[in-house]
Amino acid sequence: MVNFNGEIVSGNASQIADNRAFLYGDGVFETVKIVMGKVIFLEEHYFRLMASMRILRMEIPMDFTLEYFENQILELASAENCSSSAKARITVYRNSGGLYMPKENNISFIISAQPLESIEYLISELPYEVDLYKDFYVTAQLLSTIKTTNRLINITGSIYAHENGLDNCLLINESKNVVEALQGNLFMLMGNRLITPPLSEGCLNGIMRKQVLMISRKLGNLEVTEEAISPFDLQKADELFITNVIMGIIPVTRYRKKDYESKLAGELVPLLNNLIFAN
Repeated sequence: MVNFNGEIVSGNASQIADNRAFLYGDGVFETVKIVMGKVIFLEEHYFRLMASMRILRMEIPMDFTLEYFENQILELASAENCSSSAKARITVYRNSGGLYMPKENNISFIISAQPLESIEYLISELPYEVDLYKDFYVTAQLLSTIKTTNRLINITGSIYAHENGLDNCLLINESKNVVEALQGNLFMLMGNRLITPPLSEGCLNGIMRKQVLMISRKLGNLEVTEEAISPFDLQKADELFITNVIMGIIPVTRYRKKDYESKLAGELVPLLNNLIFAN
């Protein structure tokens, strides 16, 4: 039994009190996009989840195969009547027991799904303003590259953005380099050079980041590099955009007093849709 909001209860509420993802952030998750009854970029999501579980020293069940992962997500989407266009989140957490030292490394998981309005990725023409979030830093380490259930910097940064009338914030690491946005990876176009921070800077190993790097390198007219980005570089850039698997590519239109175009982002979105529907 536990005290839940002033009431002594048992059952589901007491299970939350023992959940290690709730107590210690001892969990990882994947957010996937479903299009026409398929999980897009399925293998990338699955193998990133497996890598994340190994980094956290979780025991991966023998039946937790790629097919099992896909079937569990799609069965829920079907039950929720959102198989044509949806986002789903699978959260994997270590089973209850122990304090910082867990009693076991076996896992459980929970999946949720909700419909999305559009099947295709769309390019927004709305203003999108960002600024730096400097209250807390991303640490340049392996744990920062995976999606754990500890997202406090993203939460406090989102509150800061809301309080200051911003659409998003850019996170920096202990070296004061720009790492990523609150909800995705960052790309910067400077002349014919498309730059995104390397994983060694502490940015998320994003699924959409990987796709945009691949598509951009095939264009032939861009020098695509992974290198550190300083806040001063942002002021000299021609274009900034943010990527994640749910929204696709989000053009940044303003950072401080600098306005940006979104020409490259507009070129990449149709190529991204072609990649999805070709498969």
